[in-house]
Amino acid sequence: MELLAVIEAVKLLKEPCDVMLHSDSSYVVNAINSWLAGWQKKGWINSAKKPVKNKQMWLDYLDISHKHDMTAVWVKAHNGHEQNERCDYLAREEATKLQEKKG
Repeated sequence: MELLAVIEAVKLLKEPCDVMLHSDSSYVVNAINSWLAGWQKKGWINSAKKPVKNKQMWLDYLDISHKHDMTAVWVKAHNGHEQNERCDYLAREEATKLQEKKG
């Protein structure tokens, strides 16, 4: 879900930007800052010699993010980071709404 949130957020940018993304997902942060280039060079195979998870979503991310200067910063989850706590709250609210619609 974190990767989907990043993709949807980047889609909202109307012109090339310097983007500093803060996330509590080390997977998203490490992929953006380090792993993506290697995955592409290795044919979407990770360091464990297995196919990269969420390949299509990463391709979508690359397609929409290439015109921006993207940097990702990891923040510890549930540690009082105001914006991270707000995002967690909003995510829980939306998940609850979806569950109520199903039930």
